[in-house]
Amino acid sequence: MASFRSALFIALLLLAPAPAVAADLVYPPGSRVGLVPTAGLIPSKSFFGFEDPDNKVGIILAALPADAFAEIEKTADAATMKKQGLIFEQREDFPLALGKAFLISGREAEGAGNRRWLLVAATPELTVLATVQVPEAARGTYSDEAIRALLSSIAVRATVPPDEQLSLLPFKVGELAEFQIGAVLPGRAVILSDSPKGTPVSAIEPHLVIAVAPGGPTQISEREAFARDLFGTIANLKDIRIDASEPLRLGGQIGHQILATAKDAATGADVTVVQWLRFGGSGYLQIIGVATTERWTPAYGRFRQVRDSIEPR
Repeated sequence: MASFRSALFIALLLLAPAPAVAADLVYPPGSRVGLVPTAGLIPSKSFFGFEDPDNKVGIILAALPADAFAEIEKTADAATMKKQGLIFEQREDFPLALGKAFLISGREAEGAGNRRWLLVAATPELTVLATVQVPEAARGTYSDEAIRALLSSIAVRATVPPDEQLSLLPFKVGELAEFQIGAVLPGRAVILSDSPKGTPVSAIEPHLVIAVAPGGPTQISEREAFARDLFGTIANLKDIRIDASEPLRLGGQIGHQILATAKDAATGADVTVVQWLRFGGSGYLQIIGVATTERWTPAYGRFRQVRDSIEPR
């Protein structure tokens, strides 16, 4: 876990795009973290944060588990920055209304020498990371003082409305069948689960993974083999036995269904699994439903409710 957090810290430090300031607190769609952007900054369509495309400035906002703060606090230093081709300039306490925080500033060792800032803040529920990058040519607008003002305005909201989370997907989910939204990967996938709201998705609670991907078989005769191969990539299952594998139509399109029994790899619990594929012109929709065998019957009905409500956006 520590290496994951360190890697994520490094990735965010490297990624940075840029800032700007408006009048009101703004949360990028799907993000729990927001700030007051300056004129010129707009919510990004490619990451959680803000960007000023004309000036090539950007701010990436991320929310990590609360215990990530301690790990990042230990690894965020000059040596770490140097390994990533960055020149460390300063690290300082940066108290915020939402909790303890520190700010690191530096610049690229090579290339254009873009300015970088990394703010790390602790809250009772999560760790906030804000990464800023400003090209030298934009320093007149995005001065150190302007960046500090932006970062001082960072806030965290309790939840992201479900409709806002689902709006980030390339498909519509019309019926949640009383599932909670466990996680959303913008532009790609959503996890729906019976795990309590605000807790990690449990492998043994009924849950659905819905995702789109490019590609897929070009010939009808190849679809069953493709479906079986894809099913074989489902994580955290062992002792898998496929009970049915057959074509069917989903939402008026050609699809495929696999039903199987297995054991949850972590707990050994008996689970039943369904995979539905819906094929399109340039990609496919994959729906995976998992529930313990004893809870399968009611869960399967709810899985189908969700499945039948999915439409292209």
